[in-house]
Amino acid sequence: MSVERPPVNSSAPHSARIWNYWLGGKDCYEIDRQVGDQIAAANPGILDTARAQRAFLVRAVEYLVRDAGIRQFLDVGTGLPTADNTHEVAQRLLPEARIVYVDHDPVVLVHAEALLTSTPEGATDYIDADLRDPDGILEQAARTLDFTQPVALILLGIAAHVTDDSVYGIVHRLLDALPSGSHLVFCDSTEIVHPEQQRAMVEQWNEASDNPRVNRSPDQLARFFDGLEMLEPGLVSTTRWRPASSGAEVPAEVDNFGAVARKP
Repeated sequence: MSVERPPVNSSAPHSARIWNYWLGGKDCYEIDRQVGDQIAAANPGILDTARAQRAFLVRAVEYLVRDAGIRQFLDVGTGLPTADNTHEVAQRLLPEARIVYVDHDPVVLVHAEALLTSTPEGATDYIDADLRDPDGILEQAARTLDFTQPVALILLGIAAHVTDDSVYGIVHRLLDALPSGSHLVFCDSTEIVHPEQQRAMVEQWNEASDNPRVNRSPDQLARFFDGLEMLEPGLVSTTRWRPASSGAEVPAEVDNFGAVARKP
């Protein structure tokens, strides 16, 4: 797949590059580091949240491949590629896994080729599309994914960018197109652990970015799972969703709650 490279404005901060910076990536500019540091100063927990979200993705994908038999993934709101992207985790365990990434960010589009590496047995594709256009996503994803077989829909931190209740219909439109046995992997920001810091972070983010976001309560996040069978331990801080450590110490919570659920 060839992608047209749009011009990148290195003088203005960009949300995808800021998030990449928090994850330890190199695809950012000085302005992104400055704004990222300002947000982190107001909300130090954002660094833990970024890392917790990526670790949640890894554990969820590993579970889906090993235990749920999932071979296909639709990852919407991909962001800039860093370590342990969905296709890397899935194809380490199942070389024939098929992954479609979706984002409408021009910065991500520039780096799309990095997301299109694949094992010879499997496949990856990148769709330049907006979450607000679920039908367009489904139409293009059908080039790579077989919608008669279970698919894992991955939505990590992306629903927050649709700031009104239309987001529920959008997510359920995507789920409606998937067969029984498909799964939803979802997480997003809350205001549970450090509410004042979280509110300040969103305000700073929205001032610095052209892609505004909103925090939602756990009750609001639970609505995304209506009609699905939520797996244990349910909707929890992403640090507490099946943590890798088997020790007795419970991981500290972060203001990012998520769950994995099966479509009956």
